[in-house]
Amino acid sequence: MSDTARPLRLLGIETSCDETSAAVVCGVQQYGADGEVTLGQATIESLVILSQDVHRLFGGVVPEIASRQHLTGIVPAVDTALREAGVNMADIDAVAVTHAPGLVGALLVGTSYAKGLALAHGKPVVPVHHMEGHLFATLLEHPDAAPPFTALLVSGGHTLLLDVPAWGHYRLLGQTRDDAVGEAFDKVAKLLGLPYPGGRPIEQLAATAESPEYGHAHWFARPMLRKRAVVTDADYYDCSFSGLKTAVLYAVRAAEKDGTLDAQRASIARGFQDAVIDTLTEKVYRAAKAHRRGRIVLGGGVACNGALQQALRERFAGRGGTVFAPTPRLSTDNAAMIAAAGLYRFGRGEFAAPSMTATASLPIPGLS
Repeated sequence: MSDTARPLRLLGIETSCDETSAAVVCGVQQYGADGEVTLGQATIESLVILSQDVHRLFGGVVPEIASRQHLTGIVPAVDTALREAGVNMADIDAVAVTHAPGLVGALLVGTSYAKGLALAHGKPVVPVHHMEGHLFATLLEHPDAAPPFTALLVSGGHTLLLDVPAWGHYRLLGQTRDDAVGEAFDKVAKLLGLPYPGGRPIEQLAATAESPEYGHAHWFARPMLRKRAVVTDADYYDCSFSGLKTAVLYAVRAAEKDGTLDAQRASIARGFQDAVIDTLTEKVYRAAKAHRRGRIVLGGGVACNGALQQALRERFAGRGGTVFAPTPRLSTDNAAMIAAAGLYRFGRGEFAAPSMTATASLPIPGLS
């Protein structure tokens, strides 16, 4: 790594789902002898996250409502972020904004506002992929969470297992074949009569139950985990949670029929969570071992699950592996991670054309 470094300050904007977020992040770009860009130390100068609690009434995100909420929240979120950072647009080098993937209407609010704001102040716009933002989120709190590493991105819409040899170079090892893990948590929470979003309520309820053992009523099979699996098998890294969700449904119906659901609710939650965590832990271990990675980085809303973090740390204890996980404010959708990823993309000269728009589904740039 050469001594070349450029301090930059970016305004980040995130509106991919149901959080309206703005942040100011100051970071240093570094350039290697081969011209490769990496991100040095980055500091969050402000972070504003406006969560849309209205969706709790419907048990899930309503796209039309989300878009309208973003319209009312985007201006105060950006103004507050600039004010709390003690800067104005003249101090900003670029505007980084999530342009994919996500709810199109919600993304359009962020991308349209970012382009208008940047144009008014003569600043470039840096388009950022939402899931790449989650990869950079942990780096903001843990400077050692840098490539090479094995990454597990788990959220309401995605379950991705990646090998990351360098920033901008991502090997897709495995993904869910049906429900994303966060989606599974939400659906199981609804079956158990728990509030939306379901991750935190299930974790809290599961903590009150004793660990189920094999053969007991609420021990659920671990999907796509075969003892004799080898790396060439199609399901070696992939996940599937649809069948697990169905097994929970049958358990809930049986408990309702017996009139014992209230007594069994915690046990069912614990059985479901244990099955998910055992599956994810084994998949991550396989990936890290196969690619000889000593660092494991978590990202996405489910990454703040304490039981998942503990299981991974226990699995890698004594094996030379270190697990990095973001705090809850950076595991949820937030603009600081978008600004951090934007710093990297800025260094590569990747700026948005005036025609840039929102895209509902798009692979992470550099994915192979």
